[in-house]
Amino acid sequence: MTVSPPVAAAKQPRRSLSRFRSSRGRETWAGLAMMAPAALLLLLFLIVPVLLAFTLSFTNARLISPNPPRFVGLDNFFRAFTADPVFLQSSLNTFLFALVVVPVQAGLGLLLAVLVNQRLRGTTFFRVVFFIPVVTSIVVVSILWRFMYQSDGLINSMIDAVTFGALKGADWLNDPSTALGAIIVLSIWQAVGFHMIIWLAGLQTIPEELYEAARMDGASRWRQFTNVTWPGLRPTMVFVLVTITIAALGLFVQVDVMTQGGPLNSTSTVVFHAVRKGYEQQEIGYAAAISLLFFVAVLIIALIQRWLTREKN
Repeated sequence: MTVSPPVAAAKQPRRSLSRFRSSRGRETWAGLAMMAPAALLLLLFLIVPVLLAFTLSFTNARLISPNPPRFVGLDNFFRAFTADPVFLQSSLNTFLFALVVVPVQAGLGLLLAVLVNQRLRGTTFFRVVFFIPVVTSIVVVSILWRFMYQSDGLINSMIDAVTFGALKGADWLNDPSTALGAIIVLSIWQAVGFHMIIWLAGLQTIPEELYEAARMDGASRWRQFTNVTWPGLRPTMVFVLVTITIAALGLFVQVDVMTQGGPLNSTSTVVFHAVRKGYEQQEIGYAAAISLLFFVAVLIIALIQRWLTREKN
């Protein structure tokens, strides 16, 4: 029995549609299979800890305790602001650290990027030199700088040699008036190379024709920077400011290695205080509440910063 041409023509689209659906189904399952490892890691190490911290922040849970956690409502949050002066001091230290580090590190990174963006011999060498601290472990860097900051360390020896003994260096990490400033200097030095590379990438996306047109109009170097370079760096500026702010607010390693929050809590930060409360003093519920407050504060600051740096029509 033969099939008439119209019937055969009608069956052909059905077979094509069936093969198309089968191919799309295989692609969907293949995509889900490739996504599964990353999704599993995000679930285990991001989503679950966040939900667990949110839940624990309303309890009096302890790290090792025979008693089950008890719901305490907002007591942990009230305690942070009314009965924990170390938390308030840590918040102030964190804010001061970010207030200094964000503009200085961003500005110094931009300056270095402009310098190494010149078409001169040796600029590649200086790019590598400025970037070396970034790829060095922050723990190792903190240990080295801790030795340098000692009363008989390299920094005080240099001050003594340059001033011929007229000035004596301070005990940088054991003096409450200088300890936080010493950590600020270390942090800026260690991370400025990373943001120099980001600024440099932004500089190299600006077309050279814009500079040629500006020079033909008689614009000075400063006018070229303000009218060509800076507007072209706006997306880069937003990224740099947000990343520096988040990193500055999350200061922990330098404090943990160099001062342990001292002296007199002058270098304690919110993250360090939360870790100390959660693991050293085993107050997991209270530490979770501090972490939740920290998350909300960082989110608000990041949104304000993003609003201030938005494109204005």
